[in-house]
Amino acid sequence: MVEFLTMVEPHEKRREKRGAESEEEERRGARDERRGREKRGAGRERESRARGGERGRERRARRGERRERAEREREGRGEREKRERESAREESERRAREKRRERERERRGARERERERRERREERKKKREKRERREREREKRERKKERARERERERERKREREREREREREREREREREERERREREKREREREKRKREREREREERERERERKKREREQRERERRERERKRRESRERAERRDAKKRERETSETRETSEREESRERDVEQRRERSRESRERESERERRRGDL
Repeated sequence: MVEFLTMVEPHEKRREKRGAESEEEERRGARDERRGREKRGAGRERESRARGGERGRERRARRGERRERAEREREGRGEREKRERESAREESERRAREKRRERERERRGARERERERRERREERKKKREKRERREREREKRERKKERARERERERERKREREREREREREREREREREERERREREKREREREKRKREREREREERERERERKKREREQRERERRERERKRRESRERAERRDAKKRERETSETRETSEREESRERDVEQRRERSRESRERESERERRRGDL
């Protein structure tokens, strides 16, 4: 807006300058007209003086005529009055003709001066209108150029806004791409951590399984040794019992056999309880491994 006002300001100055020139022309026209009137007044004054001299001559002529009339009074008043009337009539007609010619000259002069003034005014008007028309056309061209420049600036601003929107879209696409890559990295990282935890859990599970199997082997080994020991002891006891049996009576042999069977049952029950205890311990180990 500031740029537009600064561009319009010279137009206003030129318009003021044209107004001042028009006023100056009008003042010059008024001055020329005043000088013409003064010249015409001087001419009329000279003409008036000339007419005054003519009237003096006429007065002198009339005095001469009166003297002549006085001299001719004796010749006949009727003839003399007739001549005087004729002379007065001719003089009156001459003066009337002179006045008509004077008025006609003045009217012609006035018409001529009015025509000249009108022509000068028309000429000044035409020149002023021509200048104003050229100025309007120039201003019109300037406004057209300014509108064209403004349209071009608006198109440039529009292109710049479009470029800015495109840059913003590009930045948005870049942010989306970075966000997508970040999510993918995080996903890969989570999957890697998950696989790592899975591998660790599997490793721990295998380790626990090895420990469990090792404990089971050791337990079986202990049980086997325990069984062997018990069998050995049982054999030894059986041998001792056999020896005693051979030494005892048949009744003692039966009682001994019953007691031996009872002991065997006790041994079998202890084995069953030991096996169940191992299974419970193995189940607890497996659950701790799952946790």
